[in-house]
Amino acid sequence: MRGDTGFPRADAEHDFLRARRRQVLSRLAAWLRREPDDVNIMLPFDEVVAALGRQSERRLGLQVIRLDSIVGSVDRTRDFDRRFRPTSVRVRERWQRLALAQRRGESVPPIEVYRIGDLHFVNDGHHRVSVAHALGLRTIDAYVTEVRTKLDPYGVRHRGDLIVKDYRRIFLERVPLVGQARAAVVMSDPWDYAELGESIEAWGFRLMQDEGRFSDRAVIAQRWFAEEFTPVVGMLRQADLVGERTEAEAYLVVSGERYRLIRTHRWSDEVVNALRDRMRS
Repeated sequence: MRGDTGFPRADAEHDFLRARRRQVLSRLAAWLRREPDDVNIMLPFDEVVAALGRQSERRLGLQVIRLDSIVGSVDRTRDFDRRFRPTSVRVRERWQRLALAQRRGESVPPIEVYRIGDLHFVNDGHHRVSVAHALGLRTIDAYVTEVRTKLDPYGVRHRGDLIVKDYRRIFLERVPLVGQARAAVVMSDPWDYAELGESIEAWGFRLMQDEGRFSDRAVIAQRWFAEEFTPVVGMLRQADLVGERTEAEAYLVVSGERYRLIRTHRWSDEVVNALRDRMRS
């Protein structure tokens, strides 16, 4: 264990002071680097579930989990930072008591966590996680409850990432893409999902008018991807109009410019080439 002098009580006190000092230095470093305010804030479980959309949950029982997979909390997001370093002296007494027990080799009960994908959120045992980090441990025993969500948590690192996930979840409720189509339509700006959803619904309305029959959202989503998005993206790539954007971002930008500049909902090589020339000029 770190800082082992042979006097467990003194070592436990030093463990806490070291953890507090690192939390303060980390916050200062983030400020000097002008990083986002949420870079050192642990993820709130309820906000993550709301953004991703809860489907179900099941108990998995006692498991050994990696400490670095624990990224959030159910209700203690103000007492510890993202790496479970204490943010104030308020937790000191209980923290040091647990650190002392660990150093004396006493039995410490497992924590309780929720699992979303490969991320874990503490329901009970925040101080135990914090002490384990401070003592340099890599794993911890935990009773795990798995929560399944509509979206996977891939890409969620900070609280701000939840905004994009929330807009994507709403977009996929409006435009229920599946499989390859679902994976292909990706935006960086959350508001782009709202604009693209409006665009696809308008496309579907025009399609139903042309065909004189009703189609549900799933059918519209499937046909939009196959008949509109895929061929148009192919033309945009040939015309070198995708660039550093995602394919969906390029589609949204160019489709908006198409109507603004050329006043048409049609796509053709001539339309794409005219857009390329006018946008570059």
